[in-house]
Amino acid sequence: MENKNDWRLTNQMQYLDGKTLKYVSYEEYSKEWNHEHCEFCWGKFSKGENYLHEGYCSLDNYRWICSECYEDFKGMFAWKIENEENKTPPHSA
Repeated sequence: MENKNDWRLTNQMQYLDGKTLKYVSYEEYSKEWNHEHCEFCWGKFSKGENYLHEGYCSLDNYRWICSECYEDFKGMFAWKIENEENKTPPHSA
Protein backbone atom coordinates (compact mmCIF):
# COMPACT_ATOMS: atom_id res chain seq x y z
CA MET A 1 0.00 0.00 0.00
CA GLU A 2 2.11 2.88 -1.21
CA ASN A 3 -0.03 5.96 -0.79
CA LYS A 4 2.01 9.15 -0.64
CA ASN A 5 -0.87 10.77 1.29
CA ASP A 6 -0.78 8.12 4.03
CA TRP A 7 -1.05 9.73 7.49
CA ARG A 8 2.01 7.75 8.62
CA LEU A 9 4.33 9.51 6.17
CA THR A 10 6.06 12.56 7.55
CA ASN A 11 9.73 13.18 6.79
CA GLN A 12 10.98 9.57 7.02
CA MET A 13 12.19 9.68 3.41
CA GLN A 14 14.98 12.02 4.55
CA TYR A 15 16.54 9.43 6.86
CA LEU A 16 15.15 6.01 5.86
CA ASP A 17 15.23 5.98 2.05
CA GLY A 18 17.33 3.11 0.74
CA LYS A 19 18.58 2.11 4.20
CA THR A 20 19.65 -1.38 5.15
CA LEU A 21 17.50 -2.87 7.89
CA LYS A 22 17.60 -6.01 9.99
CA TYR A 23 14.75 -8.07 11.44
CA VAL A 24 15.27 -8.57 15.18
CA SER A 25 13.59 -9.13 18.52
CA TYR A 26 13.33 -6.00 20.63
CA GLU A 27 15.73 -5.74 23.58
CA GLU A 28 15.68 -2.96 26.17
CA TYR A 29 18.58 -0.53 25.93
CA SER A 30 18.40 0.21 29.66
CA LYS A 31 15.84 0.39 32.50
CA GLU A 32 15.25 4.06 31.65
CA TRP A 33 15.17 3.46 27.87
CA ASN A 34 12.80 0.51 27.77
CA HIS A 35 10.83 0.98 24.56
CA GLU A 36 10.93 2.26 21.00
CA HIS A 37 8.25 3.39 18.56
CA CYS A 38 7.62 2.50 14.94
CA GLU A 39 8.85 5.36 12.77
CA PHE A 40 5.54 5.35 10.91
CA CYS A 41 2.54 4.32 13.05
CA TRP A 42 4.13 4.91 16.47
CA GLY A 43 3.36 1.33 17.55
CA LYS A 44 5.31 0.61 20.72
CA PHE A 45 8.13 -1.95 20.86
CA SER A 46 8.64 -3.21 24.39
CA LYS A 47 9.22 -6.40 26.38
CA GLY A 48 5.82 -5.97 28.08
CA GLU A 49 2.62 -7.76 27.13
CA ASN A 50 0.48 -6.33 24.33
CA TYR A 51 3.42 -4.56 22.68
CA LEU A 52 5.45 -5.26 19.55
CA HIS A 53 8.27 -7.68 20.34
CA GLU A 54 10.03 -7.91 16.96
CA GLY A 55 10.36 -5.85 13.84
CA TYR A 56 12.75 -4.15 11.48
CA CYS A 57 15.35 -1.68 12.66
CA SER A 58 18.29 0.28 11.34
CA LEU A 59 21.68 -1.35 11.74
CA ASP A 60 22.43 0.93 14.73
CA ASN A 61 19.14 -0.14 16.42
CA TYR A 62 17.97 3.49 16.47
CA ARG A 63 15.08 3.48 13.96
CA TRP A 64 12.32 0.86 14.35
CA ILE A 65 9.63 -0.18 11.87
CA CYS A 66 6.80 -2.59 12.63
CA SER A 67 6.16 -5.45 10.21
CA GLU A 68 2.92 -3.92 8.92
CA CYS A 69 4.52 -0.57 8.09
CA TYR A 70 7.52 -2.36 6.59
CA GLU A 71 5.22 -4.24 4.22
CA ASP A 72 3.27 -1.09 3.39
CA PHE A 73 6.32 1.05 2.56
CA LYS A 74 9.13 -1.32 1.50
CA GLY A 75 8.69 -0.51 -2.19
CA MET A 76 8.52 3.24 -1.68
CA PHE A 77 11.65 3.30 0.50
CA ALA A 78 13.63 0.59 -1.37
CA TRP A 79 14.94 -0.92 1.86
CA LYS A 80 17.58 -3.62 1.83
CA ILE A 81 17.71 -6.39 4.42
CA GLU A 82 21.03 -7.07 6.15
CA ASN A 83 20.73 -10.85 5.89
CA GLU A 84 19.03 -11.39 2.53
CA GLU A 85 18.56 -15.15 3.06
CA ASN A 86 16.90 -14.37 6.40
CA LYS A 87 14.60 -11.60 5.20
CA THR A 88 11.34 -13.35 6.04
CA PRO A 89 10.23 -12.82 9.63
CA PRO A 90 10.24 -16.11 11.57
CA HIS A 91 6.51 -16.01 12.29
CA SER A 92 5.56 -15.91 8.61
CA ALA A 93 7.95 -18.59 7.34
